[in-house]
Amino acid sequence: MIEYTKLRNINRGYMKLDVWQRAMDLYRFVWDSTSNKGIDFKLRSQIVNAAQSVSSNISEGYCRKSVNEYVQFLYIGLGSLGETMTRMIGLNTTNQMSESQFREFDILHYEIENKMLRLIESLEKKKDDGTWVNRISEDIVEYNP
Repeated sequence: MIEYTKLRNINRGYMKLDVWQRAMDLYRFVWDSTSNKGIDFKLRSQIVNAAQSVSSNISEGYCRKSVNEYVQFLYIGLGSLGETMTRMIGLNTTNQMSESQFREFDILHYEIENKMLRLIESLEKKKDDGTWVNRISEDIVEYNP
């Protein structure tokens, strides 16, 4: 696990989520696999933005503190995953990406997709059984330099 920052509070809890960490890995993979490959700048920008949108939507939904909004942002993240997959398939079918690179991407993408689906199921269950709390806890950890 990469530690992106040492500063922690309850609003940054999404950084502990394996699905967010793996989505960051996906972004990094897409960035690395499309840089300096002669891929059209606009297409590369679209693929990278779609990949980064996955982790961004996980974190934005988490920070909303409303289970309905959290789930909605996770669904948006799933849409971004679909867009990323479609664009990477395009690169693969036009031979702008090797089969082995595409397989590596596909495995990581599939893992994240399943983790997001399980997270959505878990949150929908909490919503249905009334165990979701729509407020920031009183145990906020503050950083005092």
